[in-house]
Amino acid sequence: MKSISLYVDNGSWLCKVHPFTKLAYIATAISVPLLVGKLSFFAIFIALSLAVLASGRLLKRVVPLVAFSFTILITIFLIHGLFNQSNRNILFSIGPLHFYREGLLYALHIGCNVLNMLLSFAILVLSAKPSELVEELEKRGFSRRMGYIITSVFQIVPQMTGTMNTITDAQRSRGLETEGSLLTRAKAFLPLISPVVMSSLINTRERAVALEVRGFAAKQKKTYLADRTPHRGDTPITVVLLAMIAAALLWRIVQCL
Repeated sequence: MKSISLYVDNGSWLCKVHPFTKLAYIATAISVPLLVGKLSFFAIFIALSLAVLASGRLLKRVVPLVAFSFTILITIFLIHGLFNQSNRNILFSIGPLHFYREGLLYALHIGCNVLNMLLSFAILVLSAKPSELVEELEKRGFSRRMGYIITSVFQIVPQMTGTMNTITDAQRSRGLETEGSLLTRAKAFLPLISPVVMSSLINTRERAVALEVRGFAAKQKKTYLADRTPHRGDTPITVVLLAMIAAALLWRIVQCL
C-alpha cells in the first residue's frame, strides 16, 4: 500500500522517541529564541535541529523542504532590504537598487525564525507516525475530531502529490503533452487542476462516510490494540526542554522588570 504521509520508519533512534517529546522540542525551539530575542539562539536551534535530523538519518528528506522555503526567504530579504519603513543606512548597492542595513537585519530575524520553525516541525513530521501521534493524543483525552484534523494535516500534501502524479500519468497516456518548454508545461497544468480538486472532494466525502460507518461519532470509550513502548530518553529530554522554556521565560521577565 502506498504511503500517504511523509513519515518513513528507518529504524533510527529518532523514530522511537515519543511524539510528545518531539512536540516539546518544537515548543522549545520556537519559544526560547523568541523569548530571548537574539539571533544567536535562532542559529543554535537551527544547528541543533540539523544535527538531530542528521543523527536520525533524515537530513536528505528535509532538503527539498528547505530548498522550497528559500524562495520565500529571498523574497522577504528583497522586500525588506529595499522597502522597509525603518531603512536608514545603506549597506550595499546593486546598480540602482540600495539595500539597507535595518531592513536586511529585520529580514534576517524573520528568515531565521521561519527556518527554525520549518526544521523543528520537520523532526516531528518526518519521524512521527501520524496515526501513532493521534492515538497518543486521544489517550490523553483529546477529541477524535481533533485527531482527525491532525491526521488530515499530515496527509494532505502527500495525498495531493500522489493524486497529481496519478492524474498526470493518466492524461499523458491519453496524449497530453506534459514535458517540454515552460509554456507547454503551463498548458498541461491547467487541465490537471479540475481533476485534482474534484478527486480531493470525492476522497473527503468517501473518508467521512467510511469514518461514520466505523463508529467515528460513537461515545463509547475506545480500546487500543497495543501500548507504545517508551523510549528511555523521553523523560530526561522532556525535562531538559521544559527547563529551557522556563529559564527563557524567567530571563524575559527579569529583563522586563
